[in-house]
Amino acid sequence: MKAVVRAGYGLWCWAIFLPIALGALALALPAPTLHLRRRIARRGARTFFWLAGIPLDVRGLERLPEGVCVVVSNHSSYLDGVIMQAALPPRFAFVIKREMVRVPLAGLLLRRLGSEFVERTGGHQGGVDARRVLRTAASGQSIAVFPEGTFDHRIGMHRFLPGAFVTAARSGVPVVPAAIRGARHILPVELMFPRRGRIEVEILDPIAAEGHPREVALHLRKAARAALLERVGEPDLEA
Repeated sequence: MKAVVRAGYGLWCWAIFLPIALGALALALPAPTLHLRRRIARRGARTFFWLAGIPLDVRGLERLPEGVCVVVSNHSSYLDGVIMQAALPPRFAFVIKREMVRVPLAGLLLRRLGSEFVERTGGHQGGVDARRVLRTAASGQSIAVFPEGTFDHRIGMHRFLPGAFVTAARSGVPVVPAAIRGARHILPVELMFPRRGRIEVEILDPIAAEGHPREVALHLRKAARAALLERVGEPDLEA
């Protein structure tokens, strides 16, 4: 009986997610400004969690600097992007793996939200993408990144890719760690359907970018990782 209830709940979650996503796309496509499109997406994400009965507790928004910053979060579930869309104010551009461009409708919506698509494997395209993200920060837009780049069945935090921290160091803007808790339980990589749970997002203290860019990037990466490991409470898979 419990398995039937869990399956029914998971089906309900996807049944409400699809029309909300399509509705957000239909409203965002003709919206005249980027800020309005992001507000629509944020409202859609929050509506999904509300209808799914998944409490979303966001703490520490007052710690976000008024100016440009780079928010970095741990990554453990396909829900993480929706979570941060719901949690952060609409001034943030999300940095997303390039493969999402090819996902029908989702890629279109993400482009309309001003997302930056990057190649995770480096090389020439990775360099081009990194320079474009740097220009986005230089233009006055804050950025949200999952520096692990991916996740799998292992519980813990993977190695951080350097791009977000290099961008912050070269732009001279602070890095703000944001700890996500509960997403792995609700939708781990091995499950097709979400299960009940609670999600917490905790915005931590900003880390200033001061000094030589190369040294600063290393410091930002180390400090942000330490802060997230402490607040997420999962093993360090890089150790």
